[in-house]
Amino acid sequence: MLLIADSGSTKTTWCLIDRSTSRVNTIQTDGINPFYQDENAIYHTLSDQFGKISEPVDEIHFYGAGCANQKVNDIVGNALKMFFDTENIEVSSDLLAAARALCQHNRGIACILGTGSNSCYYNGNDIELHVSPLGFILGDEGSGAVLGKRLLADVLKNQLPAHIIRLFFEQYKTTRDEILENIYRIPFPNRYAAGFTTFISRHINDTSLEKLVTGEFELFFKRNILQYTDFDKLDIHFAGSIAYHFKKQLHSVMQNMNLRSGKILQAPMDGLIEYHMDKKI
Repeated sequence: MLLIADSGSTKTTWCLIDRSTSRVNTIQTDGINPFYQDENAIYHTLSDQFGKISEPVDEIHFYGAGCANQKVNDIVGNALKMFFDTENIEVSSDLLAAARALCQHNRGIACILGTGSNSCYYNGNDIELHVSPLGFILGDEGSGAVLGKRLLADVLKNQLPAHIIRLFFEQYKTTRDEILENIYRIPFPNRYAAGFTTFISRHINDTSLEKLVTGEFELFFKRNILQYTDFDKLDIHFAGSIAYHFKKQLHSVMQNMNLRSGKILQAPMDGLIEYHMDKKI
């Protein structure tokens, strides 16, 4: 039995796969993030939510937000070992999950455009080069958080057409003070800002909003992708909700910059199943 997990801070999707029959069983639990949870907390999440398994799991691949170094990866690995009673465990980053799902065993540039943004040069097995995204304040170009932040700033500074500003306040029934409170005083302002990308998507035919999106995508490529080896010769692939829902704008920017468009996946799990069904640890 092969178990693959794709985990964020909010939820974890687990796929339990019988290699002999290719039967897949999908399970969801709360998110697992070793920056906020210790081994016991992760173990109790599994005990409470995963349920019983009729057959032993002999291979686990866990990909998660926060799994950025060996110290935190060991926290997850030890909890998985306790719960599933197996030693055959790999804990890796969500960026490696995207790279393997998108590129499989081929060289390429793999990107994440979701609430945050990230990218890497992938050599067909591992991440070889990585430009740090720097997060919501200093980077994350093209991400949902930054698109939402740009929208909020443009609304509050009257940089958008009057009818767009009116539609924004009609839809969200919020105020300037509430927006500033959520951005500057309440935890996770990136998640708050990213929530407004639904408004951008709904009104993307407005020139000003489409320009906002394409401008951020151009910055993502210029500040990240152009630093990678053979960026102009390799397919550039994407995973994440922003890439998926704004694929038209993404393709347009790549065409204008003479970059090669690759796959766009909303979530990496199907690609991870394909990758691991073809390869063992």
